Amino acid sequence: MKLSYVAFALIGVFLFITTFAQQKKSVFDFSQKVIDECIKVHGGKTYKKAHYSYDFRDKSYEYQRQDGAYTYARTYTDKQGNKLKDVLTNDSFSHYINGKHKTNLDPKNEFKYKETVNSVHYFAFLPYFLNDGAVNKKYLGLVDIKGKKYHEIEVTFDQEGGGVDHQDVYVYWIQDETFTLDYLAYSFQVNGGGVRFREAYNPRKVGDIRFQDYVNYKHNDKMTPVHELDQAFVNGDLKELSRIELKNVTAL
Repeated sequence: MKLSYVAFALIGVFLFITTFAQQKKSVFDFSQKVIDECIKVHGGKTYKKAHYSYDFRDKSYEYQRQDGAYTYARTYTDKQGNKLKDVLTNDSFSHYINGKHKTNLDPKNEFKYKETVNSVHYFAFLPYFLNDGAVNKKYLGLVDIKGKKYHEIEVTFDQEGGGVDHQDVYVYWIQDETFTLDYLAYSFQVNGGGVRFREAYNPRKVGDIRFQDYVNYKHNDKMTPVHELDQAFVNGDLKELSRIELKNVTAL
């Protein structure tokens, strides 16, 4: 008799764990479906084989990807009038000054250049990178922003493969009907930390990829949870900090 009670209890525990795991998997699967649909709307398979150039602030950028292989570049002029170029690939980084490859680049500067080049391309080609291996997705629910329904998805990163800022937390708001990425927000730890909220505007298709610019907002309360920034935006509690504008976007 005792054995049957134990067996019954074990079955109950097993069913509870199984149900919990299925619910957790269901939430993950739904967030993945939303992200996949968003990527499809913004560019889909074109992201995997694409070659683009664009200007951001005072620098020119070039993005080239052939399936898993990529080359990210930027060219600019420094205060002394030197022509500089940074080239980042899957397994290398090169820095050029007036066409000459600088081989003894200071490690601190090399790291800074690499991170900047990667970061600019990351934001320019969102939402494509939301399916990277180090990305963890969590569905937070369906929310209302200015009369429209949005899927709210939180993104965190594994330490391995998640980059130097893997502790940052992102939230993406994807429109329920169009599956466009209209808003995003993130927390950051560097330079004293803080939070940012971005509102997309000026969407346009270049080739088969959707590009958009962003109004970049800040909140005076640096400790505001990232997932609450949409309501802070609706309530008018955010202050415009800058504009993230991609200019002269060209399919090559």
